[in-house]
Amino acid sequence: MADDFHEVLFPLDVSLRASGGPHRLTEIVTLASGREHRNGRWADSRRRYDAGFGMRGLDALHAVLAFFEERRGRLYGFRFRDRVDCRSGPPGRPIGPLDQPLGAGDGTATAFPLMKTYGAGFAPYRRRIAKPVAGSVRVAVSGREIEPGAFACDPATGLVTFAPGQAPQPGAAVTAGFTFDVPVRFDTDALTVDLAAFTAGEILKVPLVEIVP
Repeated sequence: MADDFHEVLFPLDVSLRASGGPHRLTEIVTLASGREHRNGRWADSRRRYDAGFGMRGLDALHAVLAFFEERRGRLYGFRFRDRVDCRSGPPGRPIGPLDQPLGAGDGTATAFPLMKTYGAGFAPYRRRIAKPVAGSVRVAVSGREIEPGAFACDPATGLVTFAPGQAPQPGAAVTAGFTFDVPVRFDTDALTVDLAAFTAGEILKVPLVEIVP
């Protein structure tokens, strides 16, 4: 992703008013009896957004046009802040180092990818978090928060790496809390702007699609 991805955030004031969310691909075959067979084609969900809903004035439009041109349309990916889902925990709770399980130590492993788990009862879904916000990651081992100098988190990959000699002991639970962005790209190579319609209140379509790491 490094060569075709720019570590830059889509205009925040626009993204915070965008619409969208996770999409999945499910095949459904209905039998003659009326029963169904359902098959999930994607192991991971893929988020789609329309940033056009966030446009509020010509300044925002100009900023998005400049951003689109610099990304060369669909060519380069970038960061997008999903205001509904950009934290390791619920929106109303402070981020803490116990928010999300990353795995368990074995005495030698020093690298753990950031993960976020959705659901708990039937079939929890674990999502890889590849674009944490720099400086936001807090880590705990066996329930105790560790100092920032004992680990590092790459904001471009979401990989938590423990310092030499700091590998979690066998069976030790590794957890983390963090803020994150979604890696996306434009899902169009053309933005059609009609200023007459725009000033009259018509929404410009700015489709974005998640890049699955």
